[in-house]
Amino acid sequence: MAVSFPGGPAPAPAADDPLALLSACHGRIARQCATLLRLAAHLPEHGSDATAQTAAASVARYFETAAIHHHEDEEEDLFPALIESMAGSDAGCLHALVQGLMAEHRRLADLWAPLRQAMSEIAAGRPTVLPLAQVQAFTEAYAAHIQREEDELLPMAARLIADDVLREIGQAMKSRRGGDAG
Repeated sequence: MAVSFPGGPAPAPAADDPLALLSACHGRIARQCATLLRLAAHLPEHGSDATAQTAAASVARYFETAAIHHHEDEEEDLFPALIESMAGSDAGCLHALVQGLMAEHRRLADLWAPLRQAMSEIAAGRPTVLPLAQVQAFTEAYAAHIQREEDELLPMAARLIADDVLREIGQAMKSRRGGDAG
């Protein structure tokens, strides 16, 4: 179940490019979702073997830290900056987009909750069931969410948010991670 990518991972964007950081994070989320799907296929035949344990620990660690930080980056910094950039104009569609994305964040957290326990059991080497339907619901919801952010949110943010505000967002992202914005 080893994961390899031709040429290895691309270098992370700099902290002063928070929109590129968010987009790069989308790629990492997609890779973790792919690992989760492979894990669901692996378990019935191999159980919670060493490969499954490593994969489960990695997926759990990612969705318990980096994915949470990613949602915080958006909800605490990017969304407010985007709304502020539209101050004084009709921002109804923007508010609807932000509210929809925040609702998706909550739904993703709800979909992750039952998977979290399974990842813990697998990582500990204990036999467990990882329902494919739950994995698919989670990974499909994340794929749709990422697509929406890539197609709507990030291009809008790039057009509307001033460079100095983007730098502040980048610094907030870096601080949230203890100095590492990637």
